[in-house]
Amino acid sequence: SLQNHSERYVFIAEWYDPNASLLRRYELLFYPGDGSVEMHDVKNHRTFLKRTKYDDLRLEDLFIGNKVTIFSRQLVLIDYGDQYTARQLGSRKEKTLALIKPDAVSKAGEIVEIINKAGFTITKLKMMMLSRKEATDFHVDHQSRPFFNELIQFFTSGPVIAMEILRDDAICEWKRLLGPANSGVARTDAPGSIRALFGTDGIRNAAHGPDSFASAAREMELFFPSSGGCGPANTARFTGCTCCIIKPHAVSEGECCVEYSVSSAFLRLIFIYLSLFICFR
Repeated sequence: SLQNHSERYVFIAEWYDPNASLLRRYELLFYPGDGSVEMHDVKNHRTFLKRTKYDDLRLEDLFIGNKVTIFSRQLVLIDYGDQYTARQLGSRKEKTLALIKPDAVSKAGEIVEIINKAGFTITKLKMMMLSRKEATDFHVDHQSRPFFNELIQFFTSGPVIAMEILRDDAICEWKRLLGPANSGVARTDAPGSIRALFGTDGIRNAAHGPDSFASAAREMELFFPSSGGCGPANTARFTGCTCCIIKPHAVSEGECCVEYSVSSAFLRLIFIYLSLFICFR
């Protein structure tokens, strides 16, 4: 019908332009009736791509935090473009960043188990050491705060574990699972939350999560860049170590939690990276 043909969903998307070293922002329109797409340059208020049929994009690909490729350009969906799209697709899947801070890396297995039991899917995971510059870039919004230097010192004191996690309403649900930013308040107001269980205070509070679509997109780009970079250096040393692979059946049965009881056997986990192996039969 004509109505179905004109129905459209609108998203705000960002594309990293490697030639200009800039993030360019677009309005991406998707017409499910015929699978066509259209793009508008947000800054210059002009049409970037006229409505064109594009078979490689599906409705299920459209959720906040996802990366979609439109004619060889990889776009990150960072927000809904209108109220209709937000109402229609707002309960669909989102991706956000879950960051385990240095004070809680020893509890990584328990935190991952909590994340899995809350219905999240971990789609990327990497353990890394942040440089002072990387920690500063991550906390750019806090630069004028009196605790900034203490925060940066803490974030560079040991490894962190960054995860890309997926579920319906992921940003709000992950914030709820974290609890209040101050761990002391969390123990009173949300005693079962991650910060209540594993945090100490307002800085050493075990884990972090972005509070908006735009923040989630920016922070995931820092740790898992779409521009072809590798992000912060991982903690692998490749000397005096071995490789441990957790098999798919253990992951699917929830037996993939990394427990630090291995330290009693003089083993130490120095690097984690989540990989997806695809087998064709």
